Amino acid sequence: MILFPAIDLKEGKAVRLEQGDMARATVFHHDPAKQAQAFVAQGFEYLHIVDLDGAFAGAPVNAAAVERILSAVDTPVQLGGGIRDMATVAGWLDKGVTRVIIGTAAVRDPALVRNAAREFPGCVAVGLDARDGKVAVAGWAERSELSALDIARRFEDAGVSAIIYTDIARDGLLKGLNLDAAIALAEAISIPVIASGGLASIDDVKAMLEPRARKLAGAIAGRALYDGRIDAGEALAMMRAGRQGKT
Repeated sequence: MILFPAIDLKEGKAVRLEQGDMARATVFHHDPAKQAQAFVAQGFEYLHIVDLDGAFAGAPVNAAAVERILSAVDTPVQLGGGIRDMATVAGWLDKGVTRVIIGTAAVRDPALVRNAAREFPGCVAVGLDARDGKVAVAGWAERSELSALDIARRFEDAGVSAIIYTDIARDGLLKGLNLDAAIALAEAISIPVIASGGLASIDDVKAMLEPRARKLAGAIAGRALYDGRIDAGEALAMMRAGRQGKT
């Protein structure tokens, strides 16, 4: 079980959105690399980065900010946003990204996910962001007619390292994780599932350590970390204790 701090990039800054709406962005740090260093200093073992502008554009936009983060920390990084072809996958992995997250292309071009997972074992995750039960794409601007489970099942035998499941309705609103949906997905597939969207308090961290959530691989924390609703040291200590209890 890993707690991933999120660094969402918009116009070169670390921001948090509300329900994926680019017009409802709060800037939390003007230097994402320093934010990454702060998270590492707090003890986080893996960073979650999203190029928000890239998700809308369909290609990397905040590459310079991502590269500064990669130069500033040695901690593993997973990156999503605008990754829709093999060249982009290979390019980011070559620059030091540990794992790329393919979202829109997982819906529109499943062969890309399969090819990338085969070419780069252990380095490809799928991002599934759901609104009203259906997966949204293109920076959440468009809704598909497929459920998260429909898409996840496409990749059961593809070698995908993780599914990152986000409840868009909760994202950035501090309403608490939709653990029921994330757990249901994790129980229906063999691919590890990471929950995202709405993590609000230490109670959410406690809930992830309950027996019913044992199949979850982790969760992503955003706004609650930035505004101090969650103490990083307390949350990480709890996660470590939970991991030790499972071994």
